[in-house]
Amino acid sequence: MIIDVLTLFPEAFCFLYNYSIIGKALENNIFTLKTINIRDFSKDKHKRVDDYPYGGGNGMILKPEPLFEAIMSCKNINSHVIYLSPKGKLLNQDILKTLSKKEHLILISGHYEGIDNRIVENYVDEEISIGDYVLTGGEIPSMVLIDSIVRLLPNVLSSVDSYEEESIYNGLLEYPQYTRPEVFKGKRVPRILLSGDHERIKKWRTINSLYLTIKNRPDLISKFQLEDSINDTLIKIIKSI
Repeated sequence: MIIDVLTLFPEAFCFLYNYSIIGKALENNIFTLKTINIRDFSKDKHKRVDDYPYGGGNGMILKPEPLFEAIMSCKNINSHVIYLSPKGKLLNQDILKTLSKKEHLILISGHYEGIDNRIVENYVDEEISIGDYVLTGGEIPSMVLIDSIVRLLPNVLSSVDSYEEESIYNGLLEYPQYTRPEVFKGKRVPRILLSGDHERIKKWRTINSLYLTIKNRPDLISKFQLEDSINDTLIKIIKSI
């Protein structure tokens, strides 16, 4: 996979080259990351890339000309152009699974009050939001997208289980995790996890995943296909909350 990031602040992405799993994936040539400075495509002698919005209003808008040139500088027939925007569809694991199969991603990291909508309408394949809140720019959302996509690529994690058992991947929040020592400040690890009975442990984890999901993210339950065998348990969990 190739990921090109269009940004006004390419230096913001430098740390990714040495950051944990992402840095190792870059070192092992599992994917390629390149930042493209939008200002490099400005024809203004001061390298200005923004202007006031038509119709009035606060803030500045990124002009279409430099953005268009920046996109065209790296776009090819296999490119998928994404604009990180609070107006986009909310990022979820299903979207990430789809994006992880793309050959080439172009991420537009907007800034100020946004970008000229003619770019969105004609040159963007997908608008994505990482949450219902506002950030200063699109650099952090781009990093979130890069991190969450790259860890799904083959040979990035040590095993498929490393991500398939995580929160959200299978539609539920992940069950609680524990490690040594067995007793910490008087609090003991649930005994069932020390039993060696894998079937009972699996059931315990499913129940606790359901409990946490219903408690913290009930909106996810409607999207998750529950097995008949755990419907009674689910009802008991709902009544206990």
